[in-house]
Amino acid sequence: MLMLTRRTGESVMIGDEVKISVLGIKGNQIRLGVSAPREVAVHREEVFKRIQDEAVQSKEPLECSSRPEMKVVVSNLE
Repeated sequence: MLMLTRRTGESVMIGDEVKISVLGIKGNQIRLGVSAPREVAVHREEVFKRIQDEAVQSKEPLECSSRPEMKVVVSNLE
């Protein structure tokens, strides 16, 4: 796992098109902004796992909807 240190207002690029920005930090909560092309699905991990579980239970192919930009809040970091 790659470990990076970023401050509010700084970003990380994944490939050429996915940008993750640190929007703010309050206590143990970090607010992230994710900019990605529409065809790239972006989900919080717990949502992604639920989508996978539902696809397995229904035996349907996994399809994820995506948005061109999504803001994600990651909390309870230790």
